[in-house]
Amino acid sequence: MLLDFDRLGALRYLLLAIGAAVALFLLLPIVFIVALSFGDSQWLIFPPPGWTLEWYRQLFTDAGWIDSLLTSAKLAAIVTVLSVLIGFLASLALVRGRFRGLNAVQAFFLTPMVLPVVVLAVALYAFFLRIGLNGTMTGFVIGHLIIALPFSIISISNSLSGFDTALEDAALICGASPLEVKLRVTLPAIRLGLFAAAIFSFLASWDEVVVSIFMSSPTLQTLPVRIWATLRQDLTPVVAAASSLLVGLTTVLMLAGAMLRRAR
Repeated sequence: MLLDFDRLGALRYLLLAIGAAVALFLLLPIVFIVALSFGDSQWLIFPPPGWTLEWYRQLFTDAGWIDSLLTSAKLAAIVTVLSVLIGFLASLALVRGRFRGLNAVQAFFLTPMVLPVVVLAVALYAFFLRIGLNGTMTGFVIGHLIIALPFSIISISNSLSGFDTALEDAALICGASPLEVKLRVTLPAIRLGLFAAAIFSFLASWDEVVVSIFMSSPTLQTLPVRIWATLRQDLTPVVAAASSLLVGLTTVLMLAGAMLRRAR
């Protein structure tokens, strides 16, 4: 028996060591990028010989970088609102609906998660060229919304599945209209699912690069596309600073989501 416990203990430490090694392997490139964004060498030397904020100054004083940053923020905000709204309506139909083809409809909504992004990007590019939406904010919103919507539907559907509909029935009996029930009973009850849907939708749009490359134009680029284009022309530490901004906002939102789950 003691030998079995010793084996289990050794296996536990082995799994912890493997997990730590994998986490270190995944996080080290991010640490390098952040460190290089503060390095005073323009050749991306690691470890940096010195430290400076020059690259962030250049980032925030360049009109091209600022425009792409604002475009990404505006696009992600629009996609988040639409994704949560459409995701809520679609989740109501998928969770409470009783109709033929329900599973097929659910699979259709989740298809963008399993479909290769480059295939989706090429299809949208060819279609938008025909209807004149390529290189427009509308085209960007539609493309990013297709990617973000499955995350929203999954988060909201999980919250609706655990929601007791008897609360809605009680509100209806007390004289509330169906709209009041949704606004004052259902939405507050599933607010954590809505918040999670908003976080994942924002990140799906904020970090998206493949679809954005096909949708972009010389006058309309998101921050990931700007980073990609700059990397192809010149390897400058300003790219590391811009990448650190992407990573920083993503980390903050993921931590907020983790804290929300812990509070729940």
